[in-house]
Amino acid sequence: MRSRLRQGVVGAVTTAALVLSPIALAGPADAHGGKDPAHKLVKAVSGKNVKKHLWALQAIAKAHGGTRVSGTPGFDASRDYVAGKLRRAGYDVTIQPFEFTFDGYVTPPVLKRTSGEQKTYTYGFFSDYVAMQDSPAGAVSGTLQAVDLVLPPGPAANSSSSGCEASDFAGFTAGNIALMQRGTCSFRIKVDNAIAAGASAAIVFNEGQDGRTEIDLNPTLGGPGVTIPSFFTSFAVGNELAATAGTTVQMNWDPIVETRTTYNVIAESRKGDPDNVVMLGAHLDSVQEGPGINDNGSGSAGILEVALQMARTKPKNKMRFAFWGAEEFGLLGSQHYVDSLSAEERARIALYLNFDMIASPNYTFGIYDGDGDAFGTAGPPGSDVIEEDFEKFFAGRGLPYTATAFTGRSDYGAFIAVGIPSGGLFTGAEVRKTEEEAAIFGGTAGIPLDPCYHSACDTIRNINDRALDVNADAIAMLAGTYAFATGTIGTAAPAPAARAAAEAHPHHPADSAS
Repeated sequence: MRSRLRQGVVGAVTTAALVLSPIALAGPADAHGGKDPAHKLVKAVSGKNVKKHLWALQAIAKAHGGTRVSGTPGFDASRDYVAGKLRRAGYDVTIQPFEFTFDGYVTPPVLKRTSGEQKTYTYGFFSDYVAMQDSPAGAVSGTLQAVDLVLPPGPAANSSSSGCEASDFAGFTAGNIALMQRGTCSFRIKVDNAIAAGASAAIVFNEGQDGRTEIDLNPTLGGPGVTIPSFFTSFAVGNELAATAGTTVQMNWDPIVETRTTYNVIAESRKGDPDNVVMLGAHLDSVQEGPGINDNGSGSAGILEVALQMARTKPKNKMRFAFWGAEEFGLLGSQHYVDSLSAEERARIALYLNFDMIASPNYTFGIYDGDGDAFGTAGPPGSDVIEEDFEKFFAGRGLPYTATAFTGRSDYGAFIAVGIPSGGLFTGAEVRKTEEEAAIFGGTAGIPLDPCYHSACDTIRNINDRALDVNADAIAMLAGTYAFATGTIGTAAPAPAARAAAEAHPHHPADSAS
């Protein structure tokens, strides 16, 4: 699941912060009664087999520098693994190439404290630090020099004006690395003042008040012209670096922006009504920082295993399984696919189901809010039925569930924007679990639903087996049901609120202000 502003063949997009709804406790029911095709499929799909695919994706990442990001051999190997499995199962498989703007780095970023007790910090959003947008490349080692810091932070945001005035740098030693605090003025003003004072690099850390501690924004320097590498860190990192005068650090930023080719994998059943297509999708790519086993190996592995088991059936409706490329660069694969369809081809898609992170270690069972009653943003007509059908599954297991908003944050966005009923499951990313959620779902309050979100630690160890198994069954239940009857679900004009959410994507816009 993407979070950072990216640009590619379909342009720039952002995403909206996920907010969880009030939680509904499902009542007990019999989820496994009957011998219909859906229940048979649920029985055939096991979490153990889903996890075998995750082990394969983990091995692919390990063999390719720890990542499966689009535009690299790690993604291409993931593509070949999925496509090979599906072809051998009897699906018609299409590899759909498209170009995009790869915005990443050549060598891994470095921020390391080299004096005293040495420490290497972790790169990535919701981790320790990121490079600011428009930061130039650079490798610097030097002494940190604090610039007008307010520690502990003041009671209100923007109590710090660190680096906002040239006078803040009085006595600054040329060649040192400027350590500044967020607040009052833009990141660009702070860094420009540091350059004028002779700094060799700049580190700005979040200010420290409630809501201003983590790397939860996309810091930008507002355009070209900056001449020193510039990082943004969490408050904890900055406060730690400021604790000892004369601390030395090593910094390295080696960015690359270039056009690359990546791929969607589309697998279609040979049987079934081509005028009533049931489509399931998950993004196959990871971020560059890690192997992406929960985000989104879990969703990809879930729909892959459902597809493999479903290959033994003869569905009444055409089944189509999509594994998207370049989701982490702005939902580019799914958008490219939908844009490539004619109006007639879109009209044949009865519904789309999206699965992006279904095994978060500190999970909740989230169901997309198709009717909009929890968040006020409904999907196209028919999305409400999909939500209700997922709710019936969890009710049948006696399991709690909660609504998750259509924020435009994942690959359903392109589908709801053109009126295709959509739904899906989501177990959570960087949002912290509440006390109420911990009481209902278990897990730990106060930490993210996925503590390794967009990080190197999103490995096979970052998977909750129970969430993976339950959600794989839920996918199988709805896929098996809709393969034979989609009922009242069909295409219609997109709901205005859903279209707005799909097109706005307001999560992590570039933020130049402190």
